[in-house]
Amino acid sequence: MTGPPSQHTYRIEDLAHRTGTSVRTIRAYQDRGLLPRAERHGRANLYSDAHVTRLHQIAHLLDRGYTLASIRELLEAWDTGRGLGGVLGLVAEVEGPWTDEQPDRITRAELDARFGEPDDDAVAEAVELGVLERIDGDTDTFLVPSPQELAAAAELHGAGVPLSAIAGHLRELRVQVEHIAARFLEFTTEYVFARYLDDPEHRTDAHATEAASLVRRLRPLAQQTVDAELARAMRAFATRHLRSHLGTGGPAEPRADTRTVVLPAGTIEAVERLVGAESVAAFIALAAEREVGARALDDLATTTGASRGLDEPA
Repeated sequence: MTGPPSQHTYRIEDLAHRTGTSVRTIRAYQDRGLLPRAERHGRANLYSDAHVTRLHQIAHLLDRGYTLASIRELLEAWDTGRGLGGVLGLVAEVEGPWTDEQPDRITRAELDARFGEPDDDAVAEAVELGVLERIDGDTDTFLVPSPQELAAAAELHGAGVPLSAIAGHLRELRVQVEHIAARFLEFTTEYVFARYLDDPEHRTDAHATEAASLVRRLRPLAQQTVDAELARAMRAFATRHLRSHLGTGGPAEPRADTRTVVLPAGTIEAVERLVGAESVAAFIALAAEREVGARALDDLATTTGASRGLDEPA
């Protein structure tokens, strides 16, 4: 007769009670390959503490938003000896905060003071955008995930921008920023993390820990790069925008009747080397204007000279 296992054992009903799940859920996890089958002891199917641990792991990952399919892949890392601890450490690092900014709270009275008593529709839109988050059991207070973002909105509103325009701008900006984030992740995955994700030899616990360390080092690079490029673009475009509205007709400002003209790549590269990439458009425009002016002068001189020649006596 087979003796009982040395560790704690559970019938399926006891396992469900012990882990806060249902018998139906346990069987569904087994069918999906998420949970090992019970061991047969006599006429009973018995589960162990390992099943308790596995069910807690599944519940933890579900709470963090993972699908059952992705959970199965993570748990397979553990079953094949790749180290679930390292994998989950990498997951925790990726899912961690990507900013040092700390959330804050704000009351409805404080919102009214900063935004001039916004109506309920404006508050609801801010909640929909995630600028504000409702707090269960407290209808008068909101969580502010990014106080900087809310402060920027308050400054814009104080400068005369309607709340609806601010919300519309944020929606448009968010689409563009999400595109930048996706491209940065694609870039770093291709050149940095592909070996950890695609090469079975790099799926050990140690390599997962190394990848998590890389995430910590690379995390600030996205924001630093975007900050630098945004500053460069704002400097260039703000100058053009101001010249346009002041009507100064500066060299970098295109005329109202400009048209798109295709130039050879070699020509563009030569101009870039000469004046820098940011001044290519202004240089070409001035060169074209100078050429047109020179030809106009030549035509005028030629026409005038010919006319005076006809008037002179032979």
